[in-house]
Amino acid sequence: MEPAITTGYVFPNDLHIMWSLMIVIYPYVTGLVAGAFIVSSLYHVFQQRELRPVARLSMVGSLAFLLVATMPLLAHLGHPERALNIVVTPHFTSAMAAFGMIYTLYLILVIFEIWLVYRKPIIQLARRSRGFKRWFFATLALGVYDTSERAMQVDRRTITVLAGLGIPAACILHGYVGFMFGSVKANPLWSTPLMPIIFLFSAVTSGIAMVIVLYQTLMKFSGKSISGACVQSLAQWLWLFATITATLEILEIVTLAYERSEEWVVVGELITHKIPFSFIGVQMIFGSLIPFLLLGIVVLMRRFLTDPLRNTITFLAAFILLIQVFSMRWNVVIGGQIFSKSMVGFRELYVPRLFEREGIVTALAIMILPFIFLALFNHFLPLYESDQEEAPGAPTET
Repeated sequence: MEPAITTGYVFPNDLHIMWSLMIVIYPYVTGLVAGAFIVSSLYHVFQQRELRPVARLSMVGSLAFLLVATMPLLAHLGHPERALNIVVTPHFTSAMAAFGMIYTLYLILVIFEIWLVYRKPIIQLARRSRGFKRWFFATLALGVYDTSERAMQVDRRTITVLAGLGIPAACILHGYVGFMFGSVKANPLWSTPLMPIIFLFSAVTSGIAMVIVLYQTLMKFSGKSISGACVQSLAQWLWLFATITATLEILEIVTLAYERSEEWVVVGELITHKIPFSFIGVQMIFGSLIPFLLLGIVVLMRRFLTDPLRNTITFLAAFILLIQVFSMRWNVVIGGQIFSKSMVGFRELYVPRLFEREGIVTALAIMILPFIFLALFNHFLPLYESDQEEAPGAPTET
């Protein structure tokens, strides 16, 4: 006999949702980090030449979001200064301490790779600039002014190696987030082996989608033409990862429903009565089905589409998928806390406030910071390559 959903189910330590909007933003931002880096690696490692226009943008975009990835966690902590204890006195059995080490190593790797990619433009700017600007770029050059063909070949090989090492590092960086939720045995919505895999594939999906949105927006504001081959390739990769992500999300729920364990009583009630709009409406129908159809048109009917139409459809699908991944993070983090630990009832729905430490304004400020960084970076070093410029990390013919 199935237990009824009753009142009087909340334990004394179970009154409030503890992980709020900041813990939704945190895996969302780290997903953009990993996904954007994967796009740059498709060019540098797997020699997808059509992705050259976004090779720099995706790499610098990964760094931009990486720099703010810890801010949601710091905003969530009552004493953010205690976060330094992870660095000063790490405990190697702690998943959070492991994240600190992975984050630091990945940050160093990305910065070094970006320096190699921009080394030649930095040297050129240091030579032709004057005053503070010359000193600034001379400092960035680190005293290395060799731009010979042999030096560029060494740079290309090093970039390829770093990009190759960065792929598993990016996967571990975000797969760890899924592991954090999946390892919570007391929560049936989280404790599933598919959780790290779903987080990882949705991260790649959101990263590719963000690169598409950034690339087309940057080209429009710069007055440059959008590469049709680049957008087509990004659309194909996005369609693949979005399809896999949606399939895994459906399989996770279908598995829980098929097992019909005692936890499904409350999980099924959660999905169908407590968060049907955000899960069924936004995440599955609007966020998954519509982009699947739009990208399917771009991929399967590419010969019949004009460049402007293809770019518009791809941009729209990418923007919707960014919403889909955010809704998935919301449904996992917030939805997983709505039902009580007693497994016989629900808390009140969580609604973030506008002005508070973990409110909507704080979340928007954190999400805006990477775009400000990209704008400043592009002011000094271009996020796209000119037609005459050859990237140091460009794949060479064999």
